[in-house]
This record gives sequence, structure tokens and C-alpha cells, in this order.
Amino acid sequence: MIAFYVFFFVIVIQRLIELVIAHKNEKWMKEQGALEFGKGHYPYMVLMHILFFLVLFIESVFFVKEISAFWIPLVGVFLLTQAIRIWALSSLGKYWNTKIIVLPNASVVKKGPYRFLKHPNYVIVTIELLIIPLIFKAYFTLILFAILNFIILSIRIPEEEKALNSLTTYDGTFAESNRFVPKL
Repeated sequence: MIAFYVFFFVIVIQRLIELVIAHKNEKWMKEQGALEFGKGHYPYMVLMHILFFLVLFIESVFFVKEISAFWIPLVGVFLLTQAIRIWALSSLGKYWNTKIIVLPNASVVKKGPYRFLKHPNYVIVTIELLIIPLIFKAYFTLILFAILNFIILSIRIPEEEKALNSLTTYDGTFAESNRFVPKL
């Protein structure tokens, strides 16, 4: 159980740090004239992520109480996702945010993992929502949040792409890229 508490604590701290960075980036972008989109679905996305941690905690602490026999490769995949997450976020720099905030006529970022696919961070989040519950055998959490994440992303990604297309050269920049499968 100690492993779960440490792992859980580290992930929550990471997410809180990301929220601080997102808020700082949001402030900077809006000062530059950026516009926000997707306000309607954003609270549901935030709620989903909060509930993920709550349900994972409840299932892992009160019901499962053991780690997967395959925890070593699963943690390896998780650590790889974290490296790619940092790569994706640092590639976007001040343009990265948890909200859909678009700076009109800004250059579209196509470096780092964005050279290979349109939405590397959504791929990473999806993998995390699968891997983390697998590590702790929290199968209810895995199934529930795989479904909820699919629903949220089916709303968010088209809205984000529409916003980017309306204010930048997003379509032209990513004409040859896939949404989720890397094009090498």
C-alpha cells in the first residue's frame, strides 16, 4: 500500500504543478490577445480528472489493496509516458494549457512529438488513464474512465481543432499528420 500512496501523491503533485503552469500560460496568452474556446465542456473535463483520482484512491485503498504482478513493465510504460508528456508540454512552451486558448495568427507548433502526430498529450493522458489503474488492479476505474475520457475527447478535440483552424494555419500545418497514430 505504501507504493500506492507514494505513486498517488507524486501524480497529484505533478498535476497541481501543471495547473500552476497552465494558469501562468493562460494569463500570458490572454495578455497577448488570445481567445478561449470550449468553456462549456471544460468543467466536465476537470471533473472527470478529479473523479479519476478519487475513484482510483477509493478502489485501490478500500477494495483492491495489491499491486499488479506486471507492475514493473507497467511502471516502465508510465515513466515513458511522463517523458513524452514533458516533451509535449515543453514543445508547446507558453502555448500549452489545459484550456483551449488560441492566439490569433500565432505560429502553429510542429516540433517535438507534434512532428509525428496532432495530439500527443491526449494520447499520453489516455495511456495514463489505462496504465495507472492497471498498475494497481483498479479495473473499475480503468473501464469507467476509459469510457468517460473517450466521451470528453470526442467533444474536446473537434472543438480544439475548430478553434485552431479559425485563428491559425493549423489545418495546413497538420495536413499530413494523424490525430493519434504517429506518422513516422
